[in-house]
Amino acid sequence: MKINEILKEFNLRQVQRWAIFSIVIGIVSGFGAILFYLGLRTVSYYVLGGIGGYYPPSPGGELPIFSQPATNMKWLLYLLPAAGGLIAGIMIYTYAPEAEGHGTDAVIDSYNNKRGLIRKRVPLIKAISSIITIGSGGSAGREGPIAQIGAGFGSTFASFLKLSDRDRRIMVICGTAAGIGSIFKAPLGGAIFAIEVLYKSDMETEGLVPAFISSTVAYSIFSSFFGWGHIFTTPGLNFTNPVELVFYGILGILCAITAILFVIIFYGLRDKVFRPLKIKPHFKPAIGGLLVGIVAIIFPQVLGTGYGWTQIAINGDIVKMSIILMMVLVLTKILATSFTISSGGSGGVFAPSLGIGGMVGGAFGQIMALTFPNIIFQPGSYALVGMGALLAGVAKVPIAAIVMVSEMAGNYNLLAPMMVASTISYMLAGKWTIYEKQVENRSSSPAHRREMTVDILESAQVKDAMTTNIVTVSPSLTVQVVLDLIHKYGYTGFPVVDNEKLVGIITFEDAEKVPSDKRETTEAKDAMTKELMVAEPEDSLEDALMELLDKKIGRLPVVKSSDPTKLVGILTKLDIIRTHAKLSSSR
Repeated sequence: MKINEILKEFNLRQVQRWAIFSIVIGIVSGFGAILFYLGLRTVSYYVLGGIGGYYPPSPGGELPIFSQPATNMKWLLYLLPAAGGLIAGIMIYTYAPEAEGHGTDAVIDSYNNKRGLIRKRVPLIKAISSIITIGSGGSAGREGPIAQIGAGFGSTFASFLKLSDRDRRIMVICGTAAGIGSIFKAPLGGAIFAIEVLYKSDMETEGLVPAFISSTVAYSIFSSFFGWGHIFTTPGLNFTNPVELVFYGILGILCAITAILFVIIFYGLRDKVFRPLKIKPHFKPAIGGLLVGIVAIIFPQVLGTGYGWTQIAINGDIVKMSIILMMVLVLTKILATSFTISSGGSGGVFAPSLGIGGMVGGAFGQIMALTFPNIIFQPGSYALVGMGALLAGVAKVPIAAIVMVSEMAGNYNLLAPMMVASTISYMLAGKWTIYEKQVENRSSSPAHRREMTVDILESAQVKDAMTTNIVTVSPSLTVQVVLDLIHKYGYTGFPVVDNEKLVGIITFEDAEKVPSDKRETTEAKDAMTKELMVAEPEDSLEDALMELLDKKIGRLPVVKSSDPTKLVGILTKLDIIRTHAKLSSSR
């Protein structure tokens, strides 16, 4: 007996079944996030650090797993992203081409266009290739891989249980929420991100409650291993001066411009540079990695996720992170991320978006603090707000951006300015999005096309399909004559009309019930069905079809609305099929 059938045997309500499903997805995704995170940190330590001599700073809430010796960077460091890109590219395009890119787009595409189906091998290939890409210095983040890992399990789990496409899609949402909520230590934000990222201006609210459960379970498991703290630390950052909302609004405008620039460069390099290259796609990530290494010769801050450098911007440390450096890193991080992912490498765009937004906000905050020293006292708060605003604009997730950045920093004091900046960035960025598989809203998604569209039969009426050339019989005709007419015309039944009034219907089944030796003497009125199911000309074809199917009959007499005994037509299933085909072809 299948697991889903066992649950039905227990007569569990829908919410109880989904609670069980969500918990299972959360558990698997939580442990999957642990393995992915350990693999990423290990490869980064031994490759970037051990081979390249580069140990990037860690964000305040993430303690190093390994001790980091003080070494000088080696020239080999700048070739590591190319080597990682080569290995990852060969792995991706040999075994799972859909694992290329930033992952979240593949999840969105699966949900909207592929019935939520994700091949079983994709999460594993995505995880390994992303660990290699990011661990060797590629400019990418954890969100895409972990989203595809969680969503992949959700899809596989649904297929194992033989659930419907609708349920599989909800499980994909649960897996996405669990993966992101755990590895970013943002259970609420992860759930909202999973339902919001599917569309540019809508949410998949149907999956919200299951996403809450799976995200919370995964977060609890992950944090039990790596601590319950937040990724970033924000000592003392708060919002106390309403006048600053003006400056935060300006920051929102800057983040919208930067988001548009990011999207243009990201897809411009992919479509105008990497895709036209006349080489096998297996080797393109190596070229992208080589370009990242060239940028890193001058700006090693672009390597990896960059969370440590974002933390320095939040701290407002202009000694380690000057205004000029932050401004330059905005462009270089965009280029490095585009080189890494647009070439076909594997990794997410979430972390780079946060890093770019942090640099925009950090530089703006420092400049404003120097210009208006009596108004702005905490320039680091602009770096944190910039993270949320850039993410809201570039990913079209304004609510998730606000919640996730607040959770990742453990700081809710900046909610008001973050709401202002994120809303402005989201609105001004308009159609530009880093997730090209997003659709506008639920009604634009193939996943909801059937339920969002008024069916053709609902808008058509019985009079559009009924046959008016009717063959009727008199109640005094014998059953044998009726059978002869059935054989002659090929109809399986005839309305019985007496003095232009519909009194019944006699079918082949009715006639067959009369013993053969009595058919010559038995009249139609004695064999006909008197309790009639009828339709009116103004009824919808949808209702008429449901009547035919529910009553398991082949035809409906059509009578006048004002006189139920006045026969005006006959409607069969074949008539409905013909009309549906005709109306469909004309649309």
